[in-house]
Amino acid sequence: MTDEFHRIRRLPPYVFAEVNSAKARARAAREDIIDLGMGNPDSPTPPHIVAKLIEAVQDPRTHRYSVSKGITGLRRALAGYYQRRFDVALDPETEVIATLGSKEGLANLAAAITSPGDTILVPNPSYPIHQFGFIIAGAGVRSLPATPDEEMLRALDRAVRHSVPKPTALIVNFPSNPTAWLATLDFYKEIVAFARKHEIWVMSDLAYAEIYFGDLVPPSILQVEGAKDIAVEFTSLSKTYSMPGWRMGFAAGNRRLITALTRMKSYLDYGAFTPIQVAATAALNGPQDCVAEMRSLYRERRDVLIRGLHAAGWEVPSPDGSMFAWAPIPPRFAHLGSLEFSKQLLARAKVAVAPGIGFGEHGEGFVRIALVENTHRLRQALRNIRGFLQHDNAGPAEPKLVEPVQ
Repeated sequence: MTDEFHRIRRLPPYVFAEVNSAKARARAAREDIIDLGMGNPDSPTPPHIVAKLIEAVQDPRTHRYSVSKGITGLRRALAGYYQRRFDVALDPETEVIATLGSKEGLANLAAAITSPGDTILVPNPSYPIHQFGFIIAGAGVRSLPATPDEEMLRALDRAVRHSVPKPTALIVNFPSNPTAWLATLDFYKEIVAFARKHEIWVMSDLAYAEIYFGDLVPPSILQVEGAKDIAVEFTSLSKTYSMPGWRMGFAAGNRRLITALTRMKSYLDYGAFTPIQVAATAALNGPQDCVAEMRSLYRERRDVLIRGLHAAGWEVPSPDGSMFAWAPIPPRFAHLGSLEFSKQLLARAKVAVAPGIGFGEHGEGFVRIALVENTHRLRQALRNIRGFLQHDNAGPAEPKLVEPVQ
């Protein structure tokens, strides 16, 4: 027998596992690690959502199997959100499905529509599931520039002309994880026109739609006329309502893609626990002050982080959206690469960040910093980082913190 199964052989060692292992060892040694590595919201879920969960869970009828596509009220609530926020009309019966977070939906749709050998277009760097959902399904991935501009559009044109077989699907993700870039509605119009012309499915990840800080309010690709002919969009309650562990997301858009995902999920799960779906309905239909408060909180943290990094001599662009800063490694440390630099920050500054190489080869030279600690902890992290940068820490971190990934 072979040492590894076929699909597992297609997955490289998970880069983040090295940093996570080092983080666990440091904490086991009782070190105070400030974790800015994972995009894991630290704020409590708003009380009215928790109250609805408690109310629903006390009804024994809600403990039975649920519906894999999501309860009717929840799908109607998501359609209502799209109508209010984007002026997009969705049929909750045929154009909306609830998922166990957006990650599960992306992976299962990839499995539903991919044939071995298909070519999929994915920005690089990008969130790992964007490419590996398709790689697990047997596709080949062609990388695109991750910037929402003419460079990506030109690369799309080259990909269609030179890829064999012709690409069948394209991933877009704005506000972006990890780069924090935002796209305009005009950019989406170009994407939709191109995809319709070349008969390419588009999957838009809009998980960070409500985290924005400037004048550009992130649009939905479904706002573009004709988008529902070729596009499906994934959203999530994880960041918007600080509900990451609840695993509640959605796919909306093209009926054929929604039908494919619905059929796939009907074989795999019975949907989220019904009280979670009831509480998610309350989140979407209830007061939205909590969303504005969350946005203000992340803006405050962003400003503290960016000002502090600049004061420490680390020039990092201020993000206009998402809950991340995409930070170029300081020139003096560039030779280390993002993984070793991340290990050094952990070992010597007691701050965990995500190495850019984990988001694709074009993420090398960067680290992703998540805004998931309060301002007091951020200022502590900044003091540690400033001390680290001011000393001669440009060599390998010793002792080695982790075993090699096998």
